[in-house]
Amino acid sequence: MKKKFDYSDMVSSYFKKHLAGTKNVSINTIHSYRDTFVIFNDYLEKQRGFKLEKTSVSDLSRNLVLEFLSYLETERGYSAASRNQRLATLKSFAKYVQVERPDEMALCQSILSIDGKSSEKPVIQYLSNSQIDVLMEQPDISKPKGRRDLAILLLLYDSAARVQELCDLKVCDIRVDTPAVVHLFGKGGKNREIPLTEPCAKVLRRYIQENHLDAPGRRNDPLFVNPQGKKLTRSGVSYVLAKYICQANETTDTAMPEITPHCLRHSKAMHLVEAGKNLIYIRDFLGHESIETTQIYAKANPEARRKALETMDKKMRTPDMPDWNDDPDLKAFLKGL
Repeated sequence: MKKKFDYSDMVSSYFKKHLAGTKNVSINTIHSYRDTFVIFNDYLEKQRGFKLEKTSVSDLSRNLVLEFLSYLETERGYSAASRNQRLATLKSFAKYVQVERPDEMALCQSILSIDGKSSEKPVIQYLSNSQIDVLMEQPDISKPKGRRDLAILLLLYDSAARVQELCDLKVCDIRVDTPAVVHLFGKGGKNREIPLTEPCAKVLRRYIQENHLDAPGRRNDPLFVNPQGKKLTRSGVSYVLAKYICQANETTDTAMPEITPHCLRHSKAMHLVEAGKNLIYIRDFLGHESIETTQIYAKANPEARRKALETMDKKMRTPDMPDWNDDPDLKAFLKGL
């Protein structure tokens, strides 16, 4: 029998049964979706006077969702991209509800029909090869902390790992003997093995030996830890990167932009494109689900576009075209028009 006030139960089921269970999404995705519902529920209670414990799914409507999206833009200053992200979560919930509650099909379809707003695609920010070299020269490798930081930065760039993938690494996830590889655990439970260059493997080999991470019983220890001995966090990686970007700007003539750890992933992808690597290989290297996601790097890379144009120019052989002024019949025809 259908429960009268079922909204809270349906949201709880959506997270526990659907996202964490059936879809097996990452904890970061769950947190992102959670944040949307925290904001949406707050809007329902404070802006619309709803009492969540007395709210039914049928109390929702297309207009209610549209008004919520408008509130995000006008009252909270959301960009079109951020607004679309919240909408995507509510649409995902609507898809779940229509399966669990076919009697709410019309309501769910009305929410699913809401269009996202067009927004400017953000410019992909990445470092050049020379900037990467400068960044890697910043850690003071005469000190243990500097050697750890170099290992973090090198592995983050060399493997194009997402920052959370790097933080989640255990000692057993990496092999520094030839051929060196790192096993990354990506979004949606998708795993991939990424080959590492010898310079990166050499730094990691020394880091592991120095910290006795190759000792028996330490295989399941975190690969990188903070000064308190706890697993490194995303904010910890961001702090390390920001510190060396600032240091590079103070001590060198290289203009280094303020970047996030994800920028090193973008940088590796761009450099693979510049090196002429096949997009299928780059897709698998990055752990993308679709080749369309990977194509943004080829489209955004000016060097790749230049090489493509040069290749096209060499392939094209335009025949010499006669001057139409030398053809009296054509000249007469045109004058007679």
